[in-house]
Amino acid sequence: MRAERIAARGFRNLVDFDLTLPPAGAVFLGPNGHGKTNLLELLYYPVLFRSLRGAMDSEVTRFGDSGFQLELVVRTPDSRCVVGTTFIALGKRKQITVDGVPPERRIDAVGQWLAVAFLPTDLALVQGPATGRRQYLDRVLSLSSPTYLRTLARYRLALAQRNAALRRGEFRVATAFDGPLATHGAGLVRQRYEWVTRARGWFADECERIGEPNTSAADLTYRGKEELIDPERWPLILAECAGGDQQRRATSVGPHRDDLVLSLGGRSLREFGSTGQQRSAALALKLCELRALGERQTAPALLLDDAFAELDRGRQERFARRLHESGPRQIFVTTPRLDELPRPLELPIWSVRDGTITQAGEGVPS
Repeated sequence: MRAERIAARGFRNLVDFDLTLPPAGAVFLGPNGHGKTNLLELLYYPVLFRSLRGAMDSEVTRFGDSGFQLELVVRTPDSRCVVGTTFIALGKRKQITVDGVPPERRIDAVGQWLAVAFLPTDLALVQGPATGRRQYLDRVLSLSSPTYLRTLARYRLALAQRNAALRRGEFRVATAFDGPLATHGAGLVRQRYEWVTRARGWFADECERIGEPNTSAADLTYRGKEELIDPERWPLILAECAGGDQQRRATSVGPHRDDLVLSLGGRSLREFGSTGQQRSAALALKLCELRALGERQTAPALLLDDAFAELDRGRQERFARRLHESGPRQIFVTTPRLDELPRPLELPIWSVRDGTITQAGEGVPS
């Protein structure tokens, strides 16, 4: 899978453009603050039709503009499609199209373009709260399985309705949503447990390839109530939590409360890992994401936002080699300086200055 052409207007500080993209990808070179990360954000947007940095559509609209438009031409060995998005700030209206036709549901357009993004903030996957790790699981599984994405949407709707009733003090009304919460929540918990069981070996393998000591003990586990895999167990568990839920005015049990635990040698990486070990674990998680999406029989693109700057030279080289070992794919990298990139990356160079993108050279010098 590769991006063949991208066109955009009104997106962040980027000057309106229409570019044919190199088949292998490119290095986006330029000073910080000139639009390199915004360009990667734009490239990632059609994956889930939202900002990879969690920004609202109104926030990614260029200041003073009425909205933004983007169009991405996606090529696979068997097909070619055009994925588009138009956002109008007035009324916050968004239209998504695939080959010019709006899908019946937004989730039907998800999966036309797949990419995995590596960001400097990914360290929070290891160091930060459980929210980021749950979002990681939901993203990977949603892009890997349309069934999971539909189940997640239905669970979130039931949870929102139940919590709204609890906030209003309408406790009897809240229990009316226990059925759909159990049905869809059980589906999420089951698929998460199944994926983590499969990904444990991937995680240990990726940690070893990146070069951490004691990598045979690297582990990935799911922390939640395993009995919630069975929807018939939910009524009793929800009843046991009813008093606390009424006090907190929120639902206290379910996959929205679970966590993904990363460990090395039996010790939590979040609590006891060195910064270097935590960085390696974050990279390993993203490489697991790459493997998961690759199971859809297509190689997702890689978007690397200054991903090498915080790594020592050894980790840089091992990480770059691992990316190449994962198979041929399109790679887009941002950097303020070419000497911050490891030698295994040989890509065309594009300059990004003041939001303007221009071709700067044929490749990264070795």
